[in-house]
Amino acid sequence: MKRLLYIFALLTISFSAKAQINELGLFVGGANYIGEVGPTNYIAPKDLALGILYKWNRSPRHSWRASFMYGKIASDDADSNVPGRKQRGYSFENTVKELSLGLEFNFFDFNLHEDDFKWTPYIYSGLSYAWYNELYRDKNEGKEYDNGSALAIPMTVGIKAQIARDLILGFEAGARYSFSDNLDGSNPDGSKYPGLRFGNLESNDWYVFTGFTLTYTFGDKPCYCSN
Repeated sequence: MKRLLYIFALLTISFSAKAQINELGLFVGGANYIGEVGPTNYIAPKDLALGILYKWNRSPRHSWRASFMYGKIASDDADSNVPGRKQRGYSFENTVKELSLGLEFNFFDFNLHEDDFKWTPYIYSGLSYAWYNELYRDKNEGKEYDNGSALAIPMTVGIKAQIARDLILGFEAGARYSFSDNLDGSNPDGSKYPGLRFGNLESNDWYVFTGFTLTYTFGDKPCYCSN
């Protein structure tokens, strides 16, 4: 964990050295997962998710963005509307740590050096790298057997507003398509745990972070502002 935060800090400093206006802040919200266990609702935050994020506002319409997120994901067949899953009765718990880099695009101009109230919807995408626990099925529960990691593609939509001179409040929901099919213990290493795979092995797992962001802005006037 300390090494990941150190890498994030280095990335932030490298961006800041060239940046003319910056945002640094927090994400607080919830996480959920979509896969072979439990309900299949795409946006249903139920477990705590926290994060830190940095943005370099390159123009009023787009920003380069880096973030580190931590969230718990858990699911239970008892909460599913699918009869077969309810009868099966599987459940699991896992944690996901994610480093993400990408581009945030604003639908409206979001010039932080104008004094009038401003807000905008936005979208974000890029590339994420996630760390999680590899699981296998022990009776009805998922059990940890190794550490795993995989790439993921974030697809985030949100809305934000400048609530004070140096503060921006946002709300967003970001689904991640992971390149892993074992966040839930449905597809463990076959050589170690033969016969324990289940579900659709051709479909990877998703996880979603939904919540609020609060960022503090700092830096000189950017080049797109007049003096």
